[in-house]
Amino acid sequence: MGKVLAVFKVYPKDVNVDVNRFLEEIRNAIPKECTLKDYSIEEIGFGIKILRIGVLMPEDIEGGTSKVEEGIKALDIVSEVEVEYVTRM
Repeated sequence: MGKVLAVFKVYPKDVNVDVNRFLEEIRNAIPKECTLKDYSIEEIGFGIKILRIGVLMPEDIEGGTSKVEEGIKALDIVSEVEVEYVTRM
């Protein structure tokens, strides 16, 4: 079974979000068969910061990236989630 790395952009609802808390909530929201591998904080303007996260997941996960997206979108502090790209490892 192969692995896939998916990179997501996660937008917070509030510009004053605590990034460490934000990251920890995302880590707890992704399915347990997936692993948060890397992240970066990107300022997009007007004080708004987003998280760009890399999630390692099994290649044959049912629903592809949708389970991860749904888990993250369910968080109260998340405004939007975008899949930036997906690549096979």
